[in-house]
Amino acid sequence: MRFIDLTAVTEDRWGTQFDRRYLPSDLLVRQVADILSRIRVNGDAALVDFIRRFDCPGMESGELRIDQEEITAARNHLPPKLKEALTTAKRNVQEFAERSRRIDWEFKNRQGARVGERFFPICRVGIYVPAGTAPLISSAIMTVAIAQAVGVREIVAVSPVSKSKKMEPALLAALDLAGATEIYKVGGAHAIGALAFGTESIRQVDKIFGPGNAFVTEAKRQVFGYVGIDLLPGPSEILVIADDSADTAWVAADLLAQAEHGAGTVVAVVSWNREILQRVQTEVTAALPKLSRKEYLEGVLSERAYAVLTSDREQAIRFANAFAPEHLALMIREAREAASQFSTAGAIFVGNYSAVAAGDFVAGPSHVLPTGGAAKSFGGLTADLFQRRASVLEFDEAALKQSLPYVVSFSEAEKLDAHGASVRRRFE
Repeated sequence: MRFIDLTAVTEDRWGTQFDRRYLPSDLLVRQVADILSRIRVNGDAALVDFIRRFDCPGMESGELRIDQEEITAARNHLPPKLKEALTTAKRNVQEFAERSRRIDWEFKNRQGARVGERFFPICRVGIYVPAGTAPLISSAIMTVAIAQAVGVREIVAVSPVSKSKKMEPALLAALDLAGATEIYKVGGAHAIGALAFGTESIRQVDKIFGPGNAFVTEAKRQVFGYVGIDLLPGPSEILVIADDSADTAWVAADLLAQAEHGAGTVVAVVSWNREILQRVQTEVTAALPKLSRKEYLEGVLSERAYAVLTSDREQAIRFANAFAPEHLALMIREAREAASQFSTAGAIFVGNYSAVAAGDFVAGPSHVLPTGGAAKSFGGLTADLFQRRASVLEFDEAALKQSLPYVVSFSEAEKLDAHGASVRRRFE
């Protein structure tokens, strides 16, 4: 882990250094733009070509959609304990979604017009579920189940497959259990292009959701506006703030849990106690040989792992708000009271027992969260992102008459006389 001593650096300097913003490389932008352009122009032909090139050499267009027979087989072979875990997670996620969805409202304005908002489920959504080095079964629940809870009728799930042409059975079963209505064997930027533009096999969606690698994230950024996009989540992140009340073995365990996501992941521990930082690093070193994804862990620990020393608790808070982590874990005294001082994290885990992995899998809030500093302006995936909003306005004669002088004033100032005339005529 890289040691950073903020006590010897001015705040202006480190505040700028850790004020992260997502900016794709020019090469990535060009590569993704080419993929999307080919999908938009050539449809299935381009889509299958990219699948054969990157994932599954023998794929045919007629094999893209997973049929009910394969889904049923996957559901039948789901281990009972995993089925129970998925069912429990889905229940928690959907109960959380029910409480966070937006509801209709209305009131009368000062002129007596009835105004309000109505919220409708988006008709057709596309959900990307990664399945590269690990089949992210939990991501199926953390995305698809929310769409189902909100009432989305058409939920299109896409995920890459390997040379076998078979989707990981547990992932397939999870997608079906969560509520997907269509499931396709396609991943990468080309999957985003298919969802956004439509092909002969995959009908266009209205909005795209879900995490992915750099190519998927950039593809979502480029199709925004043509279709809706949820947010741009990238590689996982965790920042733990620890004082001498923290169990350093637990801190190390949480850092390693996120580090096993591999490439691009950022893990950090922050403390104003140098000994705590040293003990955490010792615990990380001791735990590493016992874990199966050692190769991925070592890459993250050597390149994107930080032990940050601050002068005091207040500086640690300012650093965390500048860093804007995806996951912020507070392993400190009076953690609940301190939580209100953090304003830029994707999710805040309060107290020593609030393991981030429990949030990743089963707690209820979606684990699809802003990364790369985006938490300063984006929240995580919530039920309201699956809803469309429409304003509703109703005037009676009295309300419109009271509004008339204001409409006329605006129309004259903006030199849009037809606007004023359209209201005035109703009283002539």
